[in-house]
Amino acid sequence: MTDILTLIPLPELLAFLAAGIVLNLTPGADVMFATASGLQGGPRAGAVAGLGVGLGGFFHVTLAVLGVSALLAAHPSALVALKWAGAAYLAYLAVKSWRAGDAAPRQGEGRAARALWRGFVTNALNPKVALFVLAFLPQFTDPARGPVWQQILILGLVFTLTGTAITSGYGLVAGLAGQALGRRMGALNKVAAVLFGALAVRLVWE
Repeated sequence: MTDILTLIPLPELLAFLAAGIVLNLTPGADVMFATASGLQGGPRAGAVAGLGVGLGGFFHVTLAVLGVSALLAAHPSALVALKWAGAAYLAYLAVKSWRAGDAAPRQGEGRAARALWRGFVTNALNPKVALFVLAFLPQFTDPARGPVWQQILILGLVFTLTGTAITSGYGLVAGLAGQALGRRMGALNKVAAVLFGALAVRLVWE
């Protein structure tokens, strides 16, 4: 285990950590999803949605380590199919949120589990995440230091942990704001629907 942790020199690991935090702080699709989840389901749902997004991101890291992501990248039709599947799922969430009306968010394990699953699926079906992992992480690896797959695994874990914390934070804050406006759940559900729909369009357009 010690050998694995010393594969990446501390200065380079810190540089990677700083770059990752800057990227994660920049609002993107993951932040939009956690925000929409928080507005609709409350602070717990928003935070757990961020955790689901993080798990989806680490899923792509695992695929990269196994070489599956490279195979997907070499077959554009597979990426297109993945993209449309992700967009369809987001569109489904948008329609469901729009039809929710003034229903207040229900608390409990079921709600949290649903938010976790939605976050995971949304990120796992996003081909942009797979391509990002393939383009970003290898820049901080060096074959002279040891197995590249181990370095990608370490970097991916670090990036996932920081990204999950930040994304969950966005979802938590959005959920707290949603609770403060609890009497306007109809409007909040509509806002969440628009965000989910925008993510679907963005995924297809890009």
